[in-house]
Amino acid sequence: MADNKAFDAFVFDLDGTLLDTLPDLVVVTNEVLARFGLPTHTRNEILAMVGNGLRSLISQAVPQDLPQDEVERILTCWKEAYDAHGHAHTTLYDGMVEALVELKRRGKKLAVFSNKFDGGVKAVMSHFMPGFMDFELGEGPVPRKPDPEGLFLIADKLEVAPQRIAFVGDSADTDMQVAHNAGSFALGVSWGYQPVERLRKTADAIIDHPSQLLDFA
Repeated sequence: MADNKAFDAFVFDLDGTLLDTLPDLVVVTNEVLARFGLPTHTRNEILAMVGNGLRSLISQAVPQDLPQDEVERILTCWKEAYDAHGHAHTTLYDGMVEALVELKRRGKKLAVFSNKFDGGVKAVMSHFMPGFMDFELGEGPVPRKPDPEGLFLIADKLEVAPQRIAFVGDSADTDMQVAHNAGSFALGVSWGYQPVERLRKTADAIIDHPSQLLDFA
């Protein structure tokens, strides 16, 4: 952890941290399951499945005895459906853009490291936050969080030591853990998809509104 709380770079989780993407994940997942004649799920059921990448989501959403080749077809179909569906129900969290603008004004480096597939990360970021980030990285080129390889890569790209990075996210098991694994500051957000009680056990600090990011800049 850094010796003080003024960090040089902020690396963000995407789903449940920068953007509320869950409504579109629910719609696309259930549409694809229905196409294959499989049972659909409630919002809360799908919420419990997200956070560890697309393959994890699909493997939990389909019947456990489904043949692997069928799972692969569903995964491919999901990516195509997500691209076609767009981001009709995704929204920015209140105050996020203003906080990012101020972080950039203060000279801070910004990046995204998500377990969403890499193409999906770049698509959603180009739609909602074009030009905001210095680097964006999703599942595929590197192992998923909490493996720190991706965060080390981002640190290298940003030319910032991992100890000078605040990793911002809503998940204890992936976001806070990847921060600890890389030697970065684990900054939890209370507005995301994961219970705050779990964050309290692993986060170095927790914020309740994007404006509080500035307290660490």
